[in-house]
Amino acid sequence: MPERDGPSPQERMAQFKFSIVGPLLAAPPEGGALAQALGELAAKTWRDPLSGEPTTYARSTIERWYYDAVRESRDPVKALTPKIRKDSGTHPSIGPAISELIRAQFLAHPSWSYQLHADNLAVTLAASPEIGRMPSYSSVRRFMQGCGLVKRPRRGPAGSPGARHAEHRFDHREVRSYQSEHVDALWHCDYHHGSLRVSTNTGRWKHPVIFAILDDCSRLCCHAQWYLDETAENLVHGLCQAILKHDLPRALMSDNGGPMVADETTQGLERLGVVHETTLPYSPYQNGKQESFWARVESRLMAMLEGVADLTIEKLNDATQAWVEMEYNRSVHGELGRSPLDCYVHGKDVGRPSPKAEALSLAFTARATRVQRRSDGTVSLKGTRFEVPSQYGHMREINLRYAAWDLSHAYLCDPKTREVISRIYPQDKHRNASAARGTKTPPGGEAPANAATEASGEMAPLLRKLLADYAATGRPPGYLPQAPSLRPADESTSEGTV
Repeated sequence: MPERDGPSPQERMAQFKFSIVGPLLAAPPEGGALAQALGELAAKTWRDPLSGEPTTYARSTIERWYYDAVRESRDPVKALTPKIRKDSGTHPSIGPAISELIRAQFLAHPSWSYQLHADNLAVTLAASPEIGRMPSYSSVRRFMQGCGLVKRPRRGPAGSPGARHAEHRFDHREVRSYQSEHVDALWHCDYHHGSLRVSTNTGRWKHPVIFAILDDCSRLCCHAQWYLDETAENLVHGLCQAILKHDLPRALMSDNGGPMVADETTQGLERLGVVHETTLPYSPYQNGKQESFWARVESRLMAMLEGVADLTIEKLNDATQAWVEMEYNRSVHGELGRSPLDCYVHGKDVGRPSPKAEALSLAFTARATRVQRRSDGTVSLKGTRFEVPSQYGHMREINLRYAAWDLSHAYLCDPKTREVISRIYPQDKHRNASAARGTKTPPGGEAPANAATEASGEMAPLLRKLLADYAATGRPPGYLPQAPSLRPADESTSEGTV
């Protein structure tokens, strides 16, 4: 294993050599006594500083060490340090043609192991011997490591646009750790599938998912709760609780999962003034703090629940709340040097006061526009018909806001300001069957009694004007009236009338 602290193996070996020839440098032998002194040192048995095994050194070797130290009088230990080979970093057995083959093979298959690369390279060189001889496996591995061609996990399905984008960003952009300077400046949220199963009300066993939110600056777990499904409804449910506990954050980071990018989630964060930042697809390292929290959940919380035979979602949530509040948030964080709770309480807070629960519920809704059906004043939303109040019956397009998981009501919005002006409810055909109908005001209001053409018996103003204009032209009538003798007899006076 490589040394982590103290001198390197090369430095230890140099110090060992200096301990052998150092006495000769401090008290140089006179005349021909140097040869005798070197012979005495060569006759001794030394303990190797790296392996600890007893060893001896030839007289010529010790003599070379001695003269190297004499020539470098200012720093004799540096002179005794093993020199770097001139061909270090080069691979004589791997020429330009073979190196290009290895690079091209790695770019096509970065998730292959070194052994798999070497085996495929051997088949390629066997089919084309003019390229060169097959190098050894160790040479291939050293070459790839020296060039940075290190095996890395596959990011998403092979050939998908998201995976290619993630690979390109990983290859061309640095990866650096980050931390917000202020509390509530950035939150992280994510789902995690638990390793233990719970018993459901239907009598089945199912792996639950935990939704958790962490503050980036303090690592405080703002809220954590287990659910049976990974849905937008559960995400909003957990997020609202975190906001009610710890105020509104400035930004929220999540992955690109369906619940995270649902209309209710994205539009709700927009209304609350929270910047929604999503990670690059297939790049979980961008949300690494959340991944580290899942490791704590599994290694401590779930490990303590392994022996519970009748584990339910309620018991799991009770245990999770106790573990989060009493252990995780109060334990010293290795990177911060203090507990997340202490960092959160004493850090500079840039959060905003939390709205009320009703306002949060209203915020996390999706917008929709529907055409009102004139026959009965209804609109269709997610397969459910809603009745529009009669005072808005003149509106052709109806602007709505709703939550897909709660269609017990929807919100009617002003088309210009998008503000909620009324609640609307699903159509109740059974109630409508009672024949009771509410009154409504006709469009334009009630008309005066003398304004109705049928009641007054007068001709419409436009038609009177047209008749006058036609008479003023002096033209004869454009039709021939029927003669009275040609008119049919009145049916009431004709013979045979009953």
